[in-house]
Amino acid sequence: MKTGVWLIGARGNVAAVSIVGAKAVASGITETTGMVTAREPLSDLALPEVDDLVFAGHDIRSQSIVETAEAASASGGVPPQSTIEAVRSDVEAVDSRIKTGTAINCGQVVGDIAEGNAAVNQTVPDLVSAIRDDYESFVAEHDLDRLVVLNVASTEPPLENTDAYATADELEAAIENDDRALPASVLYAYAAVSEGHPYINFTPSTGSDLGGVREVARRNDVPHMGQDAKTGETLVKSALAPMFAGRNLRVLSWEGHNILGNTDGLVLDDEANKAGKVKSKDGLLEEILGYETQSRVRIDYTPSLGDRKTAWDHIHFKGFLGTEMKLQFTWEGSDSALAAPLVLDLVRLVAHADANGESGVQPQLASFFKSPMAYETHDLSQQFEQLREYAHTYLPET
Repeated sequence: MKTGVWLIGARGNVAAVSIVGAKAVASGITETTGMVTAREPLSDLALPEVDDLVFAGHDIRSQSIVETAEAASASGGVPPQSTIEAVRSDVEAVDSRIKTGTAINCGQVVGDIAEGNAAVNQTVPDLVSAIRDDYESFVAEHDLDRLVVLNVASTEPPLENTDAYATADELEAAIENDDRALPASVLYAYAAVSEGHPYINFTPSTGSDLGGVREVARRNDVPHMGQDAKTGETLVKSALAPMFAGRNLRVLSWEGHNILGNTDGLVLDDEANKAGKVKSKDGLLEEILGYETQSRVRIDYTPSLGDRKTAWDHIHFKGFLGTEMKLQFTWEGSDSALAAPLVLDLVRLVAHADANGESGVQPQLASFFKSPMAYETHDLSQQFEQLREYAHTYLPET
């Protein structure tokens, strides 16, 4: 089964490392370490094979995927240059399938990155029509059995007045009337689900998390999920916070400071774009702990780090006899190496959901996201268990 993967932001770091990684896995030159779908019971599901994934996408930059991968390799060693060389021709073939995207309402920094390459002057209905045409041409040209659209573009400023697009009728009227407030992520998501293509939002941007888009997805029996992939500091937070809750240790404050380079860091240096990201990273503590506590997340752009990111967290808590204590941790990693395997996991899992007639928001995928659109808990271990239980519903009893 040939599964198309349409990446919004296809020439960015996460997309480039995902494509290089997928081609390397398919060629047998790298392992599947970091891929959740490589472990039982998920590996026992009838998922698309990695070597059956066909990549394409939209972007607003002119640099090639190989150039992005090589820059990331030079600054942080990921992916290794030898791996890039081994799959270069495959990656160049993907690059020939990248179409010019739009940067409408993506913020000033993203507009500057586009350097005039993005479609910004078209009307909103024309943009949606062009996006749909790009999706459908790709499906037809490569005789795909299914297309999954996945947003790995830079974070947009939050969409204001989301209530104005609460229904499919309201959203579709806004598109038809050239509502210039709608951001790119919503247009990509709407174009996907309206054509029956599963959609994943790897970012904090609005995407499919809008009443009108949700309704269209339900109407067309399309699975979708987001928001904001959980790869680093928040992953650790969602594992540690249940420990404090379970031991009845009172968290007095939890301060987090993040520094990162690359394009994501540059975009998040803008306060408008940063707003959605900070909210996403800081939204789970009170639900897990069961009470309000001082919690703050800071994100700073540090160009010299390149694709590497560092998070330092300081947790001040109180235990028996009112004893005050503290825990500190430092998380250092490659942003793209943490994200790329999850991109492949999510494509395979949402394709599975689509093949099995599931539609709407997919709560079994909550463990992948900081701000999942549907979830029972932010507790990471319980989210993992929910995903395992989902897998077992499709596997024969042993």
